Amino acid sequence: MVRPGTTEETAQVVRLCHEAGVAVVPQGGNTGLVGGSVPRGGELVLSLRRLQELHIDAANRQALAGAGVTLERLQQEAAAHGLTFGVDMASRGSATLGGMVATNAGGMHVLRYGPMRSQVLGYVAVLADGSVIERLRYVAKESAGFEPGALLPGSEGTLAVVTGVLVRLVPAPRYAAVALLGLERLQDAIEAVRRARERVPSLQAAEVFFAEGMALVREHAGLPAPLQRDYPVYLLLEAAGDTDPAEELAAALEDVGDAGAVAFATGTRERERLWAYRERHTEAVNAAGVPHKLDVAVPLAEAARFEAELRRLFAEEAPTVRPILWGHLAEGNFHVNLLGLAPDDERVDVRVLELVASLGGTISSEHGVGVAKARYLHLSRSAAELEAMRAIKKALDPRGILNPGVILPVERVG
Repeated sequence: MVRPGTTEETAQVVRLCHEAGVAVVPQGGNTGLVGGSVPRGGELVLSLRRLQELHIDAANRQALAGAGVTLERLQQEAAAHGLTFGVDMASRGSATLGGMVATNAGGMHVLRYGPMRSQVLGYVAVLADGSVIERLRYVAKESAGFEPGALLPGSEGTLAVVTGVLVRLVPAPRYAAVALLGLERLQDAIEAVRRARERVPSLQAAEVFFAEGMALVREHAGLPAPLQRDYPVYLLLEAAGDTDPAEELAAALEDVGDAGAVAFATGTRERERLWAYRERHTEAVNAAGVPHKLDVAVPLAEAARFEAELRRLFAEEAPTVRPILWGHLAEGNFHVNLLGLAPDDERVDVRVLELVASLGGTISSEHGVGVAKARYLHLSRSAAELEAMRAIKKALDPRGILNPGVILPVERVG
């Protein structure tokens, strides 16, 4: 492992590896779930955690951050200036900005702000031969040729090593309101999200989870029941803005569900209490066993069908599996966690990915492809798209030293 402290040191390391034909695996906060930052054997691990530069430009609502800066640190320092960052996720304490760009991370506020790709205003990156490209002069409109940096979000370290990023900040909202709804069907949750989007302009999160996950989180964390009774489906909505969105959100949810099916919170501690039922899913699942983790998305119009087909698949082909599902409903993004399968048994995983593809979805919504899903990428990308991706990879990394085997199943380094 090498731990450079600057872009220049990173470039020196990559240049030496290029000359020697040694593969490089860039590594950030190690919160990835598809093996994209895990060495496969013989590679040099390039840790970017020491790249800790962080400058907040409050006047222009921007931040220049080193690749090793955590999301939580960026959030905290932006908050000191009355600003916030548009991407948020439960792993904020360890996820780094470089890794978030590499995987085009999404999180809980994509509904309002978009994924990492929408936040990147500029970048510093090291190419495979050790040369550095830098684009930190942000202008809102430009048509001066190709933009190499547009390829970086979602490239998972296969085209360049991101060492710094200029990101967009937004004003921190003064008020927020959270509603947790208990519903009978996923279709009811989809309809509630549709109504909320129409009537609540400040809506910024729409998280869905199910009875199995609620029970597991309550058992693991010792949390009380949030509603008067249990429900098959739970929907958490959050709105935030410069004016109090509580009345607007409450009005949008009139006639949704039955009496006692909504818990409402506006204070910080009360909102965090409701969010815990959703955010503690990951730790609860990990404490229950070694899960198979799939991050998929389908068109929202197919979401209810996807859930129904998924449960039918489990009942017929893997009745002993314990499925725990949750996700970002507005994007049709589901995190499918399967307990009770052998670590190397991927038969059910493949069936889930095939189901997603049949519904016009994607095999990876926000975790990336890594090595775990590389052989299934054809389910989401056409032959022409894959060939174009190979051509770009070959042009920018002709020796194949940057994260070989990630995204594209190519192992050769020469």
